Amino acid sequence: MNNHLTPSERDELIKSHRKERDGRIRDRIKAVLAFDEGYSYSEISRILLLDDETIRRHVDDYFSKAKLKPENGGSKSDLDENETAKLVKHVEGMTYPYVKDICTYVKLNFGKLYSVSGMTKWLHRNNFCHKKPHAVPAKANAQAQKAFVKDYEHLSKDAKNKGLIYFSDSFHPQYQTRLACGWILRGTRKNIATTARQTRLNFIGAVSLDGHKIIHTEVERVNAQTIKSFLKSLRKRHTPEKEIHVIWDNAVYHKSKDVQSYAKDSNIELHYLPPYSPNLNPIERLWKMMHEAVTYNRYYEKFLDFREASLNFFKRTGRRKALLRKRITDRFHIINAPMFAS
Repeated sequence: MNNHLTPSERDELIKSHRKERDGRIRDRIKAVLAFDEGYSYSEISRILLLDDETIRRHVDDYFSKAKLKPENGGSKSDLDENETAKLVKHVEGMTYPYVKDICTYVKLNFGKLYSVSGMTKWLHRNNFCHKKPHAVPAKANAQAQKAFVKDYEHLSKDAKNKGLIYFSDSFHPQYQTRLACGWILRGTRKNIATTARQTRLNFIGAVSLDGHKIIHTEVERVNAQTIKSFLKSLRKRHTPEKEIHVIWDNAVYHKSKDVQSYAKDSNIELHYLPPYSPNLNPIERLWKMMHEAVTYNRYYEKFLDFREASLNFFKRTGRRKALLRKRITDRFHIINAPMFAS
């Protein structure tokens, strides 16, 4: 075995090292170049932070087989077509957090051995990716949601000239930092202060997609009395002959006799969302925007500071019509829970 490089071989290896993105291959190239310059295995191992045997193997692989690329990329998929179909169906239903558990399942059920890297490649080839699933209410009924959307489309056409539709709900932001993903310097641990108190604010709000008007009021607590007062303030904003439609969820205070009686006498028609369907209420997107602006990764030393930031959100956001039109729409997304057929 000739353990010496020609000048052209050295130049080619140096060029390859500059272009190579795989750190393992770069280490192999550096080991070969250093050995050719007279460094011992132990000296190269100290420089590259690898063991002597690994350096010896890298050098031997190159000079005996011209090998630079490692071949330990994981086991080869040897599941047949039927086994592959069964595993795809199984993984679709289980949502495994760890690849090693899928390897164990394959070993127990198909008698096939996979490394974690090999199974990871199998998952990618079969269109799986590692991401967080979406939480949906367990009793969400897709058929009821579709029926609501159809009714809403009719209501929207009818109310276009003679009425106004408001989506309404109450909101209770807590005086507590909500941690959310953000850009953090690699290799560092970023700490964000949190409060020990769980004091909260109480808002009742409504948004109209016609002009994206936002109406809100802060209350001590949300009950039938404060809901009725909110409807009164909503009524005062429009002429008596203007029909007002309010769409909200099935909370007890929304269905109280006092609230329904006032609405009937005040030319306000109340509409109720299907149970467990917050996805059909666009005002939920306003609440999400509020969390993004006020509570995500933010600490307030005093509760009054938190309250002021919350109130300022409504003042600022109410003037940002372009943003509201983009974020708050009636392009509804139907959700489906496992206990209901789609």
